[in-house]
Amino acid sequence: MKLQLDSHAKINLSLDVVRKREDGYHEIKSIMQQIDLRDLLSIGENKNGVIITCDNEQVPVGDSNLVYKAWEEISKLLKTNIGIRVDIKKKIPVAAGLAGGSTNCATTLKALNRMWDIGLSEQELMEIGIKIGADVPYCLMGGTALAEGIGEKLTKLRSFKDKSVLIANPGIQISTAYAYSKLKLGYRVDTIKELLECMENDDIQCLSKRMYNVMEDTIIPEHPQIGKIKEMMLENGALGSLMSGSGASVFGLYEDLDYLKFAEKKLREQVPFVFSAKTI
Repeated sequence: MKLQLDSHAKINLSLDVVRKREDGYHEIKSIMQQIDLRDLLSIGENKNGVIITCDNEQVPVGDSNLVYKAWEEISKLLKTNIGIRVDIKKKIPVAAGLAGGSTNCATTLKALNRMWDIGLSEQELMEIGIKIGADVPYCLMGGTALAEGIGEKLTKLRSFKDKSVLIANPGIQISTAYAYSKLKLGYRVDTIKELLECMENDDIQCLSKRMYNVMEDTIIPEHPQIGKIKEMMLENGALGSLMSGSGASVFGLYEDLDYLKFAEKKLREQVPFVFSAKTI
């Protein structure tokens, strides 16, 4: 059996870091939203171990790839050494705050569960996923969710689908570990309660005014072009704009598609990766 599956990106409509735990992980509060920007994964069995290919040379294709780690966890569970081949057609930028690696991992877990007729529930897959990466459980769930703990405590929220999003990435790779290492914890702007009320009312204007990402405070001073992208979006019709996750991707929420198209055209002149998308 060979499967072809979409692997969707996510944005953080809000991201607050609550505290650093003794084990080194950080506890977060974040509203995560799936978007229709996606990679395509072709997955099938392989007799000679694991082969991963990708049309983006920045993606590692060895055992550091989260796809490999997904296969490794499932193989340990089943006590099998059946190999797989995974071909990734990459649209999601690498190390960009859009969960590109985590979503490929989640898609592989789903695919192996189906291909090998394992019968794991979504919750059981999520318990495997959190061993691999903090965003993997959310990528398995998808949609709109409040993420707490290190990302494993997920509460499904009212759908925030069909909202227009413009995404721009300046081509800078920022590792999540690096972004967390630069955080200065202390004063917190906790807007989650207000944001949840906005979302419950499906109010994009209310939400756009209250979006917050604590990572911006340390990442934007180091990479001012991220701040310039935010300013450009806000000056060209975005209701709100925010860095997603640990960056460097920035998104803007739009109601007026003419504004979005104008901003998209303008950004394409200055930024290497620009995508228009919808929330799903």
